[in-house]
Amino acid sequence: MPEPKLKDTIAEHQKKARGRASVAVITLSSSRSVDNDQSGELIESLLQENGHDVAVRKVIADSRNVLRATVRELVRQKNVQAIITTGGTGLSPTDITIETVRGMLEKELPGFNSLFMLLSYPEAKSASMLSRATAGTIKGKAIFCLPGSPRACKLAIESLILPELGHILMLLGD
Repeated sequence: MPEPKLKDTIAEHQKKARGRASVAVITLSSSRSVDNDQSGELIESLLQENGHDVAVRKVIADSRNVLRATVRELVRQKNVQAIITTGGTGLSPTDITIETVRGMLEKELPGFNSLFMLLSYPEAKSASMLSRATAGTIKGKAIFCLPGSPRACKLAIESLILPELGHILMLLGD
């Protein structure tokens, strides 16, 4: 029997992948509201344009306790299969997303950040190394933590999350 080719394996996984996901979009910001949250709005639009549902969308304070409580609440909700955060991934003292979420991850996807930096490099050049975007799983839910920039969110959603979200959810058994 001939060994399957990589493209055959990828095609097989994509065939089994879930077509529609229910996602929570969380923006971390001390200065934004749902009314002026460009990144959260962009993420919601891109998800909906690609057949996914946004079950929850909110803006929360840059606070470890608030973020931790929000993520814990979302992973308990049956109608949420994935969580996307935007903001709080930088280097300033108020940027707490990565440290907070990383401590909650059961499995981390280090390739997510590597690919995000690689895709960012043509435009952002050396500043792409400042990206601390991350992804992983918490209690069977996928979580993606993106920078607050709308351009960065668009890049991550279109190039990484949308192509693999269904596949990830299939692997998680959702």
